[in-house]
Amino acid sequence: MNKYTLTIGEQIFDVEIGTIQDNLAQVIVNQTPYEVKINGVPAVPPAAQPAAMPRLAPAASQPQGAAAMPKAAAAPAMACSGAVLAPIPGKIIQINVQFGERVTAGQVVALMEAMKMENNLLSPMDGVVKEIRAGKDADVATGDVVMIIV
Repeated sequence: MNKYTLTIGEQIFDVEIGTIQDNLAQVIVNQTPYEVKINGVPAVPPAAQPAAMPRLAPAASQPQGAAAMPKAAAAPAMACSGAVLAPIPGKIIQINVQFGERVTAGQVVALMEAMKMENNLLSPMDGVVKEIRAGKDADVATGDVVMIIV
């Protein structure tokens, strides 16, 4: 991973550039991950790429209380203490809570299958389910935001 400190105007940004594949780069700006499209840059051969970074969760395009989505939704995963993240790549096999539901720290809020094992996804805090970004049967990558608790 290549690390840079950039100054734009008066602002300073710490930037880490991870994998670049098919003109998409995985970058982290001030500890927030993004997937960035690079225009007019040739693809980097796989052997020359640094180690893979977690894929980002896509942004939810359906209403907040809508039924679970078959794919993870698209928007950069913002660092927040209430984010329930996929610990490893896998498939969401069950969502145990609904939008607006009150949860407690350590409560199992979803179940995912990865490497032929079931993994409990736990609420990181007491709070209310603000967003559900991945529904039943959604494929998720390491670090994808499954839901947000506030």
